Amino acid sequence: MKSKLIFIFLVLSLNNSLYSREIGQTEITAENGVEVFQDEKYYLIKQNVKIVSDDFTLNADEVKIFFRDDLYDIKIINAFGNVILISETNLIKAEGDELLFYLDDEKLNILGNNSIFSNEDIIIKSNGKIIIENSSGKFEILGKKSSLESKEIFIKGNLINGKMNKLSNKNSIKELYVNDDNIAYIKNNEIEMFANIIKYDDQSSIIELENNVKIKSKSETIIGDYGILDTKKNSYKVRSKDTNKVKVVITNNNE
Repeated sequence: MKSKLIFIFLVLSLNNSLYSREIGQTEITAENGVEVFQDEKYYLIKQNVKIVSDDFTLNADEVKIFFRDDLYDIKIINAFGNVILISETNLIKAEGDELLFYLDDEKLNILGNNSIFSNEDIIIKSNGKIIIENSSGKFEILGKKSSLESKEIFIKGNLINGKMNKLSNKNSIKELYVNDDNIAYIKNNEIEMFANIIKYDDQSSIIELENNVKIKSKSETIIGDYGILDTKKNSYKVRSKDTNKVKVVITNNNE
């Protein structure tokens, strides 16, 4: 999601109907002007800012743009207040109180309550921070009410990190680590999993659960200290590290 910021066209007016952005240009409109800080190498754009490029549209209350040697050589976009980033090229949408966009690394940080990142495959939500590295596929979600959802899986926890894998133009989870001192949660197909720590590696196709483990299906609930679920075989087992006791609750679905 790297924009070709060859030329920046600044329109500091409420009425921009006389201007037309050309391909390869980035158009920035604002209500309260631009301040350029040459020594610090950034410029500040104030009030109702809108940035339109070939690859994305960004709306925010205020935007700081960091550059290298000149105004056109942009490396970081830092947006504040009611931030909405939309990339129709990459089918990406991001919303939050603050956004940091590192163009060289294709890295996106979204901060604040009700932060959201979505593409055609996943929806990520958090009241803390969402970090997406587009080039490597790595992601990190920090804070209360953090979650990741796709058609195949729903994940909830205070810390969620991992790596996405591109398969047949679709994002799938390659690596996953979830941690929550209260309880982390994953729902996969018809199985629900609860634990303080949940790990997944697509090479082994194993979901590993540690501490306060509960695996719940339509017919039974198994409780213990440690659990393993094989996603390929759709099989699972639970054991207890300390007491050697495992609790099983069987549900009669015929009633």
